[in-house]
Formats: sequence, structure tokens, C-alpha cells
Amino acid sequence: MSIIRLRECPAVPWKNGMGRTRELAVHPAGAGMDDFIWRASVAEVDSAAPFSSFEGIDRSIALLAGAGFTMTLDDGRSHALTAPFTPFAFAGEAKVTIALHGGATHDFNLMLRRSKARGELVTWEDAGRQVVDDAVALIYCARGHIDTSDGRLQPGDAWLPTASTGRVTLESGALALVARVELLGD
Repeated sequence: MSIIRLRECPAVPWKNGMGRTRELAVHPAGAGMDDFIWRASVAEVDSAAPFSSFEGIDRSIALLAGAGFTMTLDDGRSHALTAPFTPFAFAGEAKVTIALHGGATHDFNLMLRRSKARGELVTWEDAGRQVVDDAVALIYCARGHIDTSDGRLQPGDAWLPTASTGRVTLESGALALVARVELLGD
């Protein structure tokens, strides 16, 4: 079965030890922080700790729960991560500090090793059938219910489709965060 339940994923320290994350999936399976090609996780942010640095990694983040925070990147840009389910992309090697907007938050993270993959985090919220093409690496149920060929997703569940999967169905009111990944040739 290729359904992952967030509640069954252990919370582990961030790479810099200043927060916690729950890894949903990593490619290749069993890869660590230094050799993954792509990685999807849900982070728990409950303090103004800086983000971990990931050299050579493209990151996308989307707020799942909480009031959010403002990210300040070392190039002078700021981004208010306050609109739920709205992806924001940035370079993993950027130094990022945050200012919480009140209380703890949870956010979804997609990391892609720049030399090995490219991709994006997109939002699906149209009820009905969705086509799952070869680029869809992971579907995360952020709200409502999503039916897959492997079973029903509830909020906090993720699904790793296979090449033979084809379609999923979003119920009315459901929202999915979709990791689209294209592996690059060597």
C-alpha cells in the first residue's frame, strides 16, 4: 500500500536541530539528508528558529495550519506565509529567519536536489477526478477526503502513486498539495 499516514511518521529534529519535521516520503527510499533526490515532509514550527540550510536544494513550502509566519531571506526578500495551501519556492541554501504571526504552525515542504530533479508544489482543489501523470510523485490530503486506487485519504495522509494508477477523485471541499517531480538524466 502506498498511503502514508502523517500520524504514523515520527517527529525528528530539523537538520539544524531547532525544530521538528515528519518525513512523509524520500526518493530514493532510505536516502538521508545528503543524498536524497526529493523529499516531502510536514514541519512543526513553534518558535522563531531559523530554517536549516540545504545547499543545492530547491524548496517549496505551504502553510497547513496556524497563523503562519513571515520569512526573511538573506537576499533581502520577505514572504508572509499566511495564506493556507499557497506554495512558495526558494533556494535551500538561503539563510531564512522567521517571525511567527502567533502560535505554532504546520507547513508542508517539498525539497528537490537541483542537480538531479526539478519540479513544483501545486494545489488541486477542483472536486472530481484528477489525472495523475508521470510527474506526480506524491499527493498530500490537506483538507477533506480524496479517493485513490489504494484507499481513501483523510487530512494528513499522503499517497505515492505508481505508473499504473492514473486518477484520483477529490470530494467537494477537498484540497490536495501535489508534489510534481521530474528526475533529470545523469
